[in-house]
Amino acid sequence: QVQLVESGGELVQAGGSLRLSCAASGRTSSQYVMGWFRQAPGKEREFVMGTNWSGSRIYYPGSAKGRFTINRDNAKDMTYLQVSSLRPEDTAVYYCAAADEVAGRDYSRASAYDYWGQGTQVTVSS
Repeated sequence: QVQLVESGGELVQAGGSLRLSCAASGRTSSQYVMGWFRQAPGKEREFVMGTNWSGSRIYYPGSAKGRFTINRDNAKDMTYLQVSSLRPEDTAVYYCAAADEVAGRDYSRASAYDYWGQGTQVTVSS
């Protein structure tokens, strides 16, 4: 089992930046793929970005390129999501998730992940 706890969400003005953190505990010796998702009110959960254990692979939809950066510190069992040039439409609950690294798995899908955090709220005011 892996427990995930997100932090760093807050109310920010449009154009600002945030760094979200995800702390992992439990069976962290496994080499998990870590992903970030978000869910706005009334919308489906949306994939933001992911990375494999070594950081050599970054998974992201085209819409995330340029404003989102993911990195991880495996020594500290931490994963981070840096978001810049925030927009009101970025308002959502942001979740981190962990998945076993399996060749050919589509890590943009929520169903690929086995463990989830409780989420951290990001609100962007215009």
